[in-house]
Amino acid sequence: MSQLISASVGDGVTRIKNVRIPTREGVHLAADLYMPQHQGDGELFPVVMEYSPYRKDDVNLDSRRFYLTLPQQGYVVARVDVRGTGASEGASSDEYTRQEQQDGYDAVEWLAQQPWCDGHVNMMGISYSGFTALQVAALAPPHLTSIIPIDFTDDRYTDDCHYRGGLLRMYYDIAHYGGQMVARNALPPHPEWSGSDWARLWEKHLHESDPYLLRWYRHQTDGPYWRQGSVRDTPHLIRCPAFLIGGWRDGYPNPPLRLYQALEVPRKVLVGPWNHALPDAAVPGPRIDYVREVVRWLDHWCKGVDTGIMDEPPIVVYMQHYQPPVVDRLDTLGTWRAEREWPPPGGTEKVLYLGRDGALAEDVASQDGADSFEYDPTVGVAGGLWSGGIPFGLPGDQRPDEALSLVYTTPPLEQDLCMLGWPRAVLHVSSSASVIGFAVSLSDVAPDGVSHLVAKGMLNATRRESLRDPQLLVPGELYALDIPIDCTGWVFAQGHRVRLSIASADWPNVWPTPQPAKNRVYRGAQRPSRLVLPVVPVLGSAPPPEFQPSPKSVSRHSDATLRSKWHVGRDQLTGRTTVDLRFGADWRISDTAVIERQSSSTFELDPAQPADAAARARHVFRLVRPLHETEACADVAIQATATDFHITIELAVRVNGALHFTKYWAESLPRHLL
Repeated sequence: MSQLISASVGDGVTRIKNVRIPTREGVHLAADLYMPQHQGDGELFPVVMEYSPYRKDDVNLDSRRFYLTLPQQGYVVARVDVRGTGASEGASSDEYTRQEQQDGYDAVEWLAQQPWCDGHVNMMGISYSGFTALQVAALAPPHLTSIIPIDFTDDRYTDDCHYRGGLLRMYYDIAHYGGQMVARNALPPHPEWSGSDWARLWEKHLHESDPYLLRWYRHQTDGPYWRQGSVRDTPHLIRCPAFLIGGWRDGYPNPPLRLYQALEVPRKVLVGPWNHALPDAAVPGPRIDYVREVVRWLDHWCKGVDTGIMDEPPIVVYMQHYQPPVVDRLDTLGTWRAEREWPPPGGTEKVLYLGRDGALAEDVASQDGADSFEYDPTVGVAGGLWSGGIPFGLPGDQRPDEALSLVYTTPPLEQDLCMLGWPRAVLHVSSSASVIGFAVSLSDVAPDGVSHLVAKGMLNATRRESLRDPQLLVPGELYALDIPIDCTGWVFAQGHRVRLSIASADWPNVWPTPQPAKNRVYRGAQRPSRLVLPVVPVLGSAPPPEFQPSPKSVSRHSDATLRSKWHVGRDQLTGRTTVDLRFGADWRISDTAVIERQSSSTFELDPAQPADAAARARHVFRLVRPLHETEACADVAIQATATDFHITIELAVRVNGALHFTKYWAESLPRHLL
């Protein structure tokens, strides 16, 4: 077994490496503890647990301020590797399993029983560890005092990185999460902290872990696989207070307010303009010192300190304003808004009807009509990249996509229009295809004509009645689609115009549907296609709190020394269109060890043959130390046809340049009306 090693890692903070936490099955999870350094005799502390597969030993302390700040404020932080990852025992072949959640329950209760714990355990984290906080909370461990999930989902099918409106996401799982986990999970534990367990742990990880991605492609419709771990179905099972944090430009804008409304426990929700990053480093800003708010929350629930946080309005959101849509911008114009309840007092629905000649009007046209558009599978490249970890990808000017879409626009607004909540588009449509999607984009059009994406929604029309039981369309038959648009907060300024654009693609965010198509959108009194906006008063129902600015500074990605790449290209001879992405990072984890990471990916399609889209990616992780370098490289390739996805994944692990381990997977999976 490993030997505990402790060392000072900051002012007043001691880190204890590789504490072994037993689970009910006898498998041990590995944890690092960040503890207050100056402890009085018999002094007890609350615990904040982060539970994720992202290798506790590879942490970059510069990106995790709360590891140091919380111990300085009298809390123990426990970073725990989930089963089969990092330095924990076992193997890992999928995310968010029931076993993983039960392990998390056991870890909470074990931490609560330690002689330095006062019995209060909280769970906190961004993304994966935000998901696990909710999932473990639904099991109701007796000592779980509160949860603070950040950039999370409550529904693994409708609002995660795998499917959107019944359409299969394309770029993200290949270019980032799904592909990189094959390589990351193959890195070894660190020998100085795992001791005699090192080889046993690593060999089990290598030989018994499998790519998560294959499971996601096998489950193309909603059902029991996705319901497991989706707390949207069971919010009443969460019995501890919850502080929910999210961002409008994050990939998860819908769950924070939705779950806030469903929970029956003391709760708060904070939504900024941020992408998928912690609020002190996210773009676009303004960035805030969220750790200060977390400490106020914890002090209230764990120490009984009157911090005033529960006297403040429970709902705080950032209302975004128009600005030129520069894709590498650092900040968003806007103001903070607070509400005392949800839905917001005074809120109404504003209905705008699709009319002739591209009009979007408050009155429905008395004369029926229809507009047609050809399905162009390249639409979407101006809309940005779904945000789930790649640090860039904000939307730009929407006019290149709008030129290939149906577009409906209001006259200039006579007064400001404030919107907060879920817009939706109700469309009456027909298509020449039996499998087709519809993507709608809500935009703010400035007086100079520049179009800034506010929010987007989409629906695979074969899932029009059910996400579980898709049905082919009958070509030419008319269908009514109710398409939800992502939750957002936005102020359309006087003189600006509201625009709804309609297409059948959001590439490369989702895979193109396979059949060429000509689509029609019907309008008028008999078939009133319309946009519904959740309008709120100019002022919120409560004054917003004042946040401290972030102590961190950020810079544009285009200014970085290690440049990222986001390139869209079109072959003039063949018409084939490609998107190339590249990004990387390196960070020091000790005096003698560095982690290096590079990812590159390419997505390609022929607009005339959308069924044959393809994707490939390479993910490389290196653990570099004196006289020893371990490299894990995962290559992922997916070739689509009209009927199938053909997937190959190859993993190669090298030690000091020599091949140590290799494994590959090849699978053909039928397309289930995608």
